Amino acid sequence: MKGFNKKEYTRRQFIKNTALTAAGLTIGPFIHIERAQAATSLMKRSMGRLNFEATTLGMGGQASLQWTPADVDPVKIILKAFASGINYYDTSNFYDDSQLHYGKAFRSLDLIPEKPGYNEKLRRSIFLTSKTCLRFGKGGWKNDVMYNLTNGSGTHAVSDIKRTLSQVFGDGKGAYPKGAYLDMVLMHAVTSIEDINALYAGYENTDQKAETIGTLATLIDLRDGTNLTGLNPDEERLIRHIGFSGHASPAVMMEMIHRDTRKVLEGMLVAINANDRNYFNMQYNIIPVAQANNMGIIAMKVFADGAMYEKPAVMTQGPHMVVRRVGGGKLPSRKLVEYSLTTPGIHTAIIGTGHIDNDPKACQLTQNLLSAQIAPDAYSITDRREVEKLALSVKEGKTNGFFQVEKQALSAPRDFSVVQESRDRKRVAKLTWQTAYAGDEPIIRYEIWRDNLKVGQVNHKSQVTRAPFIHEEILNDNSSHTYSLVTVDAAERTAKTEEILLAGI
Repeated sequence: MKGFNKKEYTRRQFIKNTALTAAGLTIGPFIHIERAQAATSLMKRSMGRLNFEATTLGMGGQASLQWTPADVDPVKIILKAFASGINYYDTSNFYDDSQLHYGKAFRSLDLIPEKPGYNEKLRRSIFLTSKTCLRFGKGGWKNDVMYNLTNGSGTHAVSDIKRTLSQVFGDGKGAYPKGAYLDMVLMHAVTSIEDINALYAGYENTDQKAETIGTLATLIDLRDGTNLTGLNPDEERLIRHIGFSGHASPAVMMEMIHRDTRKVLEGMLVAINANDRNYFNMQYNIIPVAQANNMGIIAMKVFADGAMYEKPAVMTQGPHMVVRRVGGGKLPSRKLVEYSLTTPGIHTAIIGTGHIDNDPKACQLTQNLLSAQIAPDAYSITDRREVEKLALSVKEGKTNGFFQVEKQALSAPRDFSVVQESRDRKRVAKLTWQTAYAGDEPIIRYEIWRDNLKVGQVNHKSQVTRAPFIHEEILNDNSSHTYSLVTVDAAERTAKTEEILLAGI
């Protein structure tokens, strides 16, 4: 491997460096904070249009922050993350008491605006993301497919955002101080086209009189300090960036980006682990699209919510299911962290922490942070395939089935059409299509076939909008012709469209 050299960066040096970043911080039976500052020795990556350099490990808002075992203090986990120099923090309105735990930690760290000693410099040095799974800002509809959920009492997006601000920065009962803000809000768990239809309601033509307005238009008002929806009458600017999360279907997530004609979406949280290619994979489908749009891309499900180890491959349902040991044996946790972080396009990975420990070898947070000190290009394709073999040995690779769509083969180009035009007295055949979906290898090119002969090809690139791929050719006759398109991947496998007849003239 090239890039970061772990032989030169020893575990002892890592622990020493991170310990020095938080002089005066004690994590014990009583929490005492004199001074905390961001570490300068940890690797960071620039997160595209988010304009933030994130540490390669972020603090996940689940594990013991959501499903807290009786003998765990989740506030200490957050404080240790700060002491270690981590600067990206994740939570959600759907993570039980996770936001409240952040609130307690933030009060210890003087991160509450309008309070004496407010450390604005420290607040600006971190990136705090929360999520809403509510699909509407106003009105709405119901169906059996769409997610529309919260742990709060409200039914629309504004209530979720203000709930986060109150739980993290305020009294936890609805009030929050002036100057409190979230760096980003993600529309959570975008899983179906029905989710997208709801979220985008009113996006193109926002009208206060509309019966239904989706969450996206609502978040734009809260980001810009406007009141186009009528849902932000005080014109508060409560969030800085907007994004979405997804872990099921890359096709749905691609559609989420393609509909964003105004380039509002700046961040994406996506499931990516070493068993990704055993499912409808993210790394060759949605991640390159987000990367081409210069979005900040955050990895999740690095350990498949613990299913890479002893936990069954099901959603966590309580503290008894939280994995609290450092992964080792035939599948070292380090390899899994490195795999996700060397996936092209990934900027940081959020990983939930089940257990922290004074013994670095037993501390999940310390071990994951050490593993995250890796350059984006440190793994070759061979390195990645070796880790995939290790992951395949766990539950026969069936670790992601409870959150990710089953594996799909390479697809033919979608929405293929052929029309003819006359230009400057020349007959022109115009072929258009939407991107194909990759199987377990990346797409390389599209081949154009006319009358069963290959007559051209177009190199594949990530389709960043709904604007189709286009190929044109001049025809020097008046005869009819048949056209087809063939997708070709890196393994030279192919997927062909149905033939289309272009009538003669």
